[in-house]
Amino acid sequence: MDNTKNNKLSQDLGAFESFKIKADGLHSKTSNGNFIVKVYDAGIVRVHIYFGETTDTNKYSVIANPVEDKFSIEDTESVILVKTSLLKLEISKSPVRFTFKKPGGQIISADDTFGSSRIGDQITTYKKLQEGERFIGLGEKTGPLDRRGQGYEHWNTDSFAYGSEQDPLYCSTPFYIGLHNNLAYGIYLDNSHKSFVNFGASNDRFSSFSVDAGDMDYYFIHDNNVEGIIKKYAHLTGTTPLPPLWSIGYQQCRYSYYPDVEVERIAKTFRQKNIPADVIVLDIHYMEQYKIFTWDNKKFSKPAELVQHLKELGFHVVVMCDPGIKIEDGYTAYESGKQNDVFIKYPDGTNYSGTVWPGLCHFPDFTKASTRDWWEENLKSYTEIGVDGFWNDMNEIATWGQMLPELIEFDFDGEKDTARKGRNIYGFQMSRATFEGTKAGLENKRPFNLTRAGFSGIQRYAAVWTGDNVASDEHMMLGVRLVNSMGLAGIAFAGYDVGGFVGNASEHLFARWAQIGSFSPFFRGHSMINSRDSEPWAYGEQVEEISTNFIRLRYKLMPYIYSLFFEASVSGMPLQRSLAINYSFDHNVYSGLYQNQYLFGPSIMVAPLESDKTLTKVYLPEGEWYEMFNDQKFEGNQEMIIECGIEKLPVFIKSSSIIPVVPQANTNTQGLGDTLEIHVYAGHQENSFVYYEDDGESYDYENGQYHKRTIVYNPENNSITLEEIEGSTKSRYKHLKFCLHAFDDNSFTLQGQHAAAHKHEYRFIEPISNFDPFGNETGEGLKIKEIKSIETEYVNDVIILKW
Repeated sequence: MDNTKNNKLSQDLGAFESFKIKADGLHSKTSNGNFIVKVYDAGIVRVHIYFGETTDTNKYSVIANPVEDKFSIEDTESVILVKTSLLKLEISKSPVRFTFKKPGGQIISADDTFGSSRIGDQITTYKKLQEGERFIGLGEKTGPLDRRGQGYEHWNTDSFAYGSEQDPLYCSTPFYIGLHNNLAYGIYLDNSHKSFVNFGASNDRFSSFSVDAGDMDYYFIHDNNVEGIIKKYAHLTGTTPLPPLWSIGYQQCRYSYYPDVEVERIAKTFRQKNIPADVIVLDIHYMEQYKIFTWDNKKFSKPAELVQHLKELGFHVVVMCDPGIKIEDGYTAYESGKQNDVFIKYPDGTNYSGTVWPGLCHFPDFTKASTRDWWEENLKSYTEIGVDGFWNDMNEIATWGQMLPELIEFDFDGEKDTARKGRNIYGFQMSRATFEGTKAGLENKRPFNLTRAGFSGIQRYAAVWTGDNVASDEHMMLGVRLVNSMGLAGIAFAGYDVGGFVGNASEHLFARWAQIGSFSPFFRGHSMINSRDSEPWAYGEQVEEISTNFIRLRYKLMPYIYSLFFEASVSGMPLQRSLAINYSFDHNVYSGLYQNQYLFGPSIMVAPLESDKTLTKVYLPEGEWYEMFNDQKFEGNQEMIIECGIEKLPVFIKSSSIIPVVPQANTNTQGLGDTLEIHVYAGHQENSFVYYEDDGESYDYENGQYHKRTIVYNPENNSITLEEIEGSTKSRYKHLKFCLHAFDDNSFTLQGQHAAAHKHEYRFIEPISNFDPFGNETGEGLKIKEIKSIETEYVNDVIILKW
């Protein structure tokens, strides 16, 4: 083999020449290039490799700063050692290669022989495949949970009715987690150019990640478990801000509801049928000829009155926002856009034009500060009439033909670059502009913001949904895996179109999808033009009953769900959690039979299944589990067959769980009653849950106006304790009820300065066919649940239940 010729084709960093130690790391020169190593945390090390004289980095995703002086650097004859309390980076000098180890020397991840090499503009980093190594994450990617043997591309793409193995899709988050030998690590590739990740596809030697242009700039993340790695990634790229409470209720959409009387009919039908819902979404037909910032004068002649009527019915309004600005003389947004020079340009200075829904359009350059200001000003036309939710669509950028010219230029806040760098970041920046703009327009109210496209860090600005899915069982299961994977990539607020956007759902498919969707972070029903109606009542009485009861269950779980969103806003932990987070080295969770299962928060395990199944196999991980709808107890570490007619979804509660709920669900998130139930499931392990509430809509919580307390279950001391309250706000609930599942028939006492139990009952619930576990309804069926219930006034001092 002619190594000289090979080196001309592919060039690595070569040999080490010199380095300088700085407060946050080291800067080094090699015979062929340069590298910078910075420490952001004891478990986060940035490796930045570049071959030219200048650097080319992504300025938008990472918001953390390096630490100083919390590491040591040693220079030996053959290696440079960078040490923190959690890991050790060995940098070999000739040739330059990077090996990450535990402090004791166990290899976590190591460069292959090829290290980081370039072929033209493309740079690839090759990592040795470790024995038994698995890979999870990457966000919105099809395929299996374990991505070993797969390869993926990051290039945001309008993927209408995408297939179950199609790649790429709409949103790119190049962050993955590697698992082997009871070790876990993460790699975030911080480059918005087109990139590729290969987990041993077409080779058995290495995994690799490549960038088509720019620098090889990645963050190596290590912690003792997957949860810790996700939290460290959130430290780098940010967390999901606490959303308004109404936005996590049920949302109803269609492409499209029009005219305005039809919108009001849909809203009134929800109320007449007593189906809880908080949001009506207006798709593209509310506009005049699809032009953003306009209303169709015939179909929506009085938009302010419509929004007000919907608010009186207890609905918030979310409107579609597309980036394309129609080229039309006299159209206000077009004229002001030209005047303020906000559009993306060709290299010759002319505005780029592409065809989308309104016709030939220009597109705002959201990497330009003045454009974001212009967008904020235009959004006031919505916020001033009461719209407080926004849906960013077609922002990949989608245009007819799907061939966005790569030479068009973006401002990048004064550092111009082309669409090669800007395409993947466009949806991210549009979402940023919408979130920041509407936040300003709504003053002290939290907006809801949804996007189709994005890049790492998108969770700071928007929820993400999985785009134009298909009404099929295959897509229903795929949607679950996509949301699980987005949770692994820092996107806590995510979901899919319940019922499927493209095509016509069957009765049972919609019922099953509504059941599963009730346990997803973002819960929206949506369907395409020229398809059948897709509201809960559109599929007959049985489906309406099943859908309604799972929507009600969603609302009863609101105290639990909202507390989980608070946790996500602080730590980055997702609500919908792949079992690979808690059971990373249990091979069963990666099986094709069980890879769709997930935890909804720390306590509730959902086992999704297709609509035509009446029997399914479920895997229970280690521990003890209770079937949610009858409290039947099962030991973990077992596979089992569960009977599940269309009215039932396999859902299990982990032993020792603490789940705050409300006993009744009315019209929306404002109708949750005045009683809070604390459901505790008997177990052998001590457990705690941080309960959180605030006004659900303002930013006053940032100034201490919230109500938070930790609930602790201690089976060894036979006690459940509501600890001291944090925050200055009293709870909205006046009554507190402890509901104890599978506890022995003991004598219970309630302790607290002002607490006095005035009801102590043992009661049976007779669920109707929908198996509502927290309801008080009676109907057909066996008496299958006994709850020990103890009620008191909800007070602000410490409360202890003992037995």
